[in-house]
Amino acid sequence: MQKTLSLRWLEVFQLISKSGSIQKVAAETGLSISTVSNHLRSLESALGVNLVDHTRRPMGLTPAGVVFARYVYDGLMTLKRGEAEIRSGSWQHATDLRMALLDDFDNEVGPELFQFLSTALPRCSFRHYTRPSHEIIEKLQEQKLDAGVATRPAGLLPDLTEYPLMRDPFILVLPIGYSGNVEALTKADASLPFLRYSRDHTIGKQIETQLTRLKISLPNRFELECNQSIIGLVSEGSGWTITTAASYHRAQRFHNKVKLVRFPGKNFARTVSLFTTSVYPAATSQLIHQALQKSLRHHFTDPISTRFPWLAEEFRTLPAKDT
Repeated sequence: MQKTLSLRWLEVFQLISKSGSIQKVAAETGLSISTVSNHLRSLESALGVNLVDHTRRPMGLTPAGVVFARYVYDGLMTLKRGEAEIRSGSWQHATDLRMALLDDFDNEVGPELFQFLSTALPRCSFRHYTRPSHEIIEKLQEQKLDAGVATRPAGLLPDLTEYPLMRDPFILVLPIGYSGNVEALTKADASLPFLRYSRDHTIGKQIETQLTRLKISLPNRFELECNQSIIGLVSEGSGWTITTAASYHRAQRFHNKVKLVRFPGKNFARTVSLFTTSVYPAATSQLIHQALQKSLRHHFTDPISTRFPWLAEEFRTLPAKDT
């Protein structure tokens, strides 16, 4: 008699197909190594075929395993979508939201967003996190979050759905008393040092990529993770930095001691987006996107564009379909 395939067997096989390691799957799921191994053996026994090459480390898929893995992925994704729809239904009945915001938006946008959503989604339980962009993307891909606002990374994100929110241009922030030539700052022997964002963070990587394109090489004397610390050091005359309009706006207590200038040469910008897992209901995602757009216009793009008209066309919110 043909054996019924266990959902747990399929989930374990999918994890093994990604990692190639029974030990890693055991650590991730909290199961014992023997239990994970038994689940895989039971699935192979039920199908009558080896799905992985047990002689290799890391374990690779057999040709049959490659084919089966595609069907397992599609099937599990369909089940997760079904579960999300059953649990959430239409957006008025959403019951759970695990969401992370880029720290630039935590002070003003975060409280306003969750106050709105608490009314719009009266049955929903919220879990809110503040993380850098790269961690938000990682947690979404691991399905430890439902939604997150983050900078769009360079690579493709096939397992996530993106709703673009804002074009955020890069600018220079200088000490208020600096009167020298801006182009002189990009020379390796500049008297005022460059304050870098950590290159572990998405914003730091984007800045370094643009500097490389422009063949600008600057000494790496100061590299910091915290936006407030960087702008604070600029305000004290300790250096200059490349940041975005939104990141500058967040550091409001230093505004009277720094000044903004255009990025010399070809301008560039980051795209800030709402990302959701592919199984999260679209109606709820669109509701969140619309609320975020309104809040970002009110707290970021409108005030900055009024104060610095030269930024008005570059610093703007984006429709959901904009790329």
